[in-house]
Amino acid sequence: MQRIVRNQVLDTATAKIVKKVTSGIFGDPKGYEETLYITDKGTYFLYTNGGAESKYTEEKITLKYKPYAQKWLEENK
Repeated sequence: MQRIVRNQVLDTATAKIVKKVTSGIFGDPKGYEETLYITDKGTYFLYTNGGAESKYTEEKITLKYKPYAQKWLEENK
């Protein structure tokens, strides 16, 4: 998935996965995934997606600053 956010191209195909968290199994309407990525330039972003009854009902990419990324990693050990 690729999005342009604040004039930056954020692409899950070219960025490196830092950590992925899943809840449920594939096809679970309440299941979801959160994946933290980092680009070659050091930009962090969070990819989220989930089932129709989850907190992420559609695919989304959100730009995240380093302090948020570090906090997210601590919360998802």
